[in-house]
Amino acid sequence: MSLIKVAMKTLYLVRHAKSSWKDISLDDFDRPLNKRGKRDAPFMGKRLKKQGIKPHLILASPAKRAKKTAKIFAREMGYPEGKIKFAKKIYEAGRNELLEVIRNQDDKINSLMLVGHNPELTSLSNYLSDYEIVNIPTSGISCIKLSIDTWNEIKLKAGEQSFFDYPKRHLVSESTKT
Repeated sequence: MSLIKVAMKTLYLVRHAKSSWKDISLDDFDRPLNKRGKRDAPFMGKRLKKQGIKPHLILASPAKRAKKTAKIFAREMGYPEGKIKFAKKIYEAGRNELLEVIRNQDDKINSLMLVGHNPELTSLSNYLSDYEIVNIPTSGISCIKLSIDTWNEIKLKAGEQSFFDYPKRHLVSESTKT
């Protein structure tokens, strides 16, 4: 009798925190986080730390808002900021390009956090998991457990939604405070 070993990879899809549209002359790539983004990103990073989550690799879009979000999440989870990798391909990538980025990761990495942009992250989450998400909100996290040995095996419905979390599930909105 042989035991079947099921390998697992974990993918955390993180949408960048809320960005500012205050300076309309800024290029989209250069938009910073706004006040809400600066509040929500640390909150969500702390939530992950409380769950004992610390990915093997954080891979992020180099757009200013995604880069800052990745650094905040890393700081809150105790992940070394210098180990964050930035991939220009993630910025403005479609689902297929994001899949290619993931497939090219080292298989020694068992948990990958991808920090990027919508609508592509929502599309990718829905493509990979058994759970349909309408929208990953800013600072939102879709965690997918993948029954694969190598990142190259990632494909349609290869995973199960482990959790889906976002700030508004936990924070009281400013309009309801008295």
